[in-house]
Amino acid sequence: MQTELIELAIALVVLALIMVVLRRASLKSQRKAPATAKERLEEQPKEAPKAVEEAPVVVVKEQVDDEAAAAYKAGLAKTRGGFVARMGKLFSKKKIDAATVDELEEVLFTADIGPRAADRIFQAVKSNMSKTELEDSDKIWAQIKKTSREILSVDAPPVDMASKKPFVLLVLGVNGVGKTTTIGKLASLWKAQGKKILLAAGDTFRAAATEQLEEWAKRAEVDIVKGKENGDPSSVIFDAIKKGADEGYDLVICDTAGRLHSNTGLMDELKKIRRVADKALTGAPHETWMVLDATTGQNAIAQAKTFKTDMQITGIVLTKLDGSSKGGVVLGICDELKVPVRYIGLGEKIGDLRPFDPAAFVEELFEDPQRTAA
Repeated sequence: MQTELIELAIALVVLALIMVVLRRASLKSQRKAPATAKERLEEQPKEAPKAVEEAPVVVVKEQVDDEAAAAYKAGLAKTRGGFVARMGKLFSKKKIDAATVDELEEVLFTADIGPRAADRIFQAVKSNMSKTELEDSDKIWAQIKKTSREILSVDAPPVDMASKKPFVLLVLGVNGVGKTTTIGKLASLWKAQGKKILLAAGDTFRAAATEQLEEWAKRAEVDIVKGKENGDPSSVIFDAIKKGADEGYDLVICDTAGRLHSNTGLMDELKKIRRVADKALTGAPHETWMVLDATTGQNAIAQAKTFKTDMQITGIVLTKLDGSSKGGVVLGICDELKVPVRYIGLGEKIGDLRPFDPAAFVEELFEDPQRTAA
């Protein structure tokens, strides 16, 4: 009898333990899967921190875009005050008729955007728009912007400087366009991005060119390879590329002579530099950029066309855009040369040399003066 009581007691204890375990499991299951919609909604705030973490990314992007837009707006002020303002007066009329369209043709062809680009924009307005659309200034502005974006959208891949080591950049340009200063600014910008940079003072013919580049090298805290005054530019370029390869530089930027673009001797020298660069490192130079001065207007297009005949130009840097009313020359350059603009100069500071953004450029260049004034 006593044994039976003990066994019964044990059975009851085991049963009690099983009941406890089952109840705990039930409660745990209920917490994992709330039975009601209310309970599910109460758990959703736990995901809020994720949204908070993602939000700043959007804000930062907007700030960068605003900064770029402000820089373009200020840098293109003089150009907007030129032929763009004249177009604005045309479209401010209450009635836009055929005579207005003819006046638009005159404004475009007297601007420094080049005859090809001017004709392309005018034909897009005249031929691609209906009579009703031609009476709407907003639609005319939209068509001008659309065609301009198409002109600037040169089919060229982005520059991948990490594809070669060292990546060799050859920089061309006539005297006075800001070539050496541009090289210094590029070196400073890319050094700030963590690249190990070497400059090659290949402009051995111009007085003080080497000293000017050496000063930029000091400012940017990058190294430089120099030669003797009036020495062989090709030997300087060769030595710099070899040093870049042997000592693990990421980028070698080569300055070159910049006598008048009509000088046959200069073109022969530049061709020689290209051949020597390839001997120093097969495939070099990997990019050849030409620096142009926006204040020279259509003469900049003429310079670029002459250089392109003899040299394999892969990119354009347009300087002094902020000091010129001829900023529309960018359209002519891209339309006639089919070469992308890589950077533009919007001021004297290092940060005023900016990567070229065709969409931002067009938006700020062709901002309707009448609407802005209103």
